[in-house]
Amino acid sequence: MNENIENKEVVETPVELTAGEMLRNARTTGRRKREISTIAKQLCIREEFLSALEEGNYTFIPETVYILGFARNYAMELGLNPDEIVNKIKQEMAVVPGACVASDVADEEGPTCARPSIKTENPSKEVFVRVYQFIYQHWIWFVGALAAIILAVVVISVFGGGDIEEEQIVPQEVVTVTEHKEPEYKLTVRERFGTENRKDANVILQASQESWVKVEDARGNTEFSRVLVTGDVYYVPVGGKYKATFGNAGGIDIWVNGKLAPRAGDVGARKSGIILSPESLMGNK
Repeated sequence: MNENIENKEVVETPVELTAGEMLRNARTTGRRKREISTIAKQLCIREEFLSALEEGNYTFIPETVYILGFARNYAMELGLNPDEIVNKIKQEMAVVPGACVASDVADEEGPTCARPSIKTENPSKEVFVRVYQFIYQHWIWFVGALAAIILAVVVISVFGGGDIEEEQIVPQEVVTVTEHKEPEYKLTVRERFGTENRKDANVILQASQESWVKVEDARGNTEFSRVLVTGDVYYVPVGGKYKATFGNAGGIDIWVNGKLAPRAGDVGARKSGIILSPESLMGNK
């Protein structure tokens, strides 16, 4: 009798894995071992939610629809049968205290139940979770609203709003610049200096003999300093209260508005403080 008992084979009943164990085994065993953080980034699902699925902590995830949706995506990513995982979770949730099962199909008949509110030690984290849930559930509305805004901006920019009054074009005042003609110099022009002032210069200096010429502005800054050789011309800037110093005052012809002004001094004489304005130069008669 005892021999018969000893010879009987012991049949072990296979232990059925939970959904979370199936997910964890698929992720951590085999050739493709993967970190949960990597999968979380790929699926755009928080790492804590995936960990909760593996641990069977379904009360951590706020809504049943998210539990089943996250589990389905997680199973597909790991190469498992998503329907099998979802069905297992529904069965497990029916016996988890504080958890209720709701269908992941919107029009399926069945009782609905409210999920218990999540209590976290960090209120800001709870707010983040709530916002994430809302955006995840209604993402299509956010995308539609964004597309509508972009379309409205494009339409307004293209057609330009008909109610906007046309911009009035205010004619700008035209400033007329008087271009002075070159005087009839006594000598052939050898070289020109200060040509940037040539168009509107009303005072022009020409050397009839070699002479050093220095021109300063009202602050005493040197505008021009050079020995002019016979025939050289210098165009004095307009409206700057410029003063000149001539090393040979009698060797410089001063032309004012095309007319020859009196000489500033005798030949060989040095003369400084010569005001290069038409009124002052022509008043030396």
